[in-house]
Amino acid sequence: MQTPNLPANRALRPAWNKGPIVGQKRPLKPKHVWAIRVRLELAENHRDLALFNLAIDSKLRGCDLVRMKVVDVMASGQIKERASVLQCKTQKPVRFEISEGTRASLDRWMHTPLMVGSEYLWPGRFHERLHISTRQYARIVRDWVTSIGLEASAYGTHSMRRTKVTQIYKKTGNLRAVQLLLGHTKMDSTVRYLGVELEDALAIAEAIEM
Repeated sequence: MQTPNLPANRALRPAWNKGPIVGQKRPLKPKHVWAIRVRLELAENHRDLALFNLAIDSKLRGCDLVRMKVVDVMASGQIKERASVLQCKTQKPVRFEISEGTRASLDRWMHTPLMVGSEYLWPGRFHERLHISTRQYARIVRDWVTSIGLEASAYGTHSMRRTKVTQIYKKTGNLRAVQLLLGHTKMDSTVRYLGVELEDALAIAEAIEM
């Protein structure tokens, strides 16, 4: 005897992305960067200040930033002016500058008791975790943006990656430079990442006289 096919009963549940803002996160504006820096300096939070400054300068993905080692930024007892990191996603190296302010904050962080004997730049609190996780880093970024009154759902770890290159593109219009700084293999990825639209391209073209 053939059993009739009955409709499957499925529990109704809201979509996973209902409510929170998903998609590309906003970059921080210069005024936001300075506001967060001032708060961290006043709180004398050396770790977070160094982490924030290096996140802005390096333009690295969160997974690459949390795995950075002391030798990546220090040589012969001095903080490097430029560094290179092998990206987890592409397995290709990317170079970045370390500005004077970032070098100063890294130097202060290096001399704290928590950094004695540490191989990693951002050591974890527990022995089984050598460095902070990407989830911890995401929580730290959320604390930074909410501390200055920004909506946490609109910003994330990629906001840190996008902040400096967004300003570079606005001031120079040089997509190739941004591509190299982000370590993208294709220009199309850089265009999508920055959200470059036709109006941007036309504005650049109008500024050039032949």
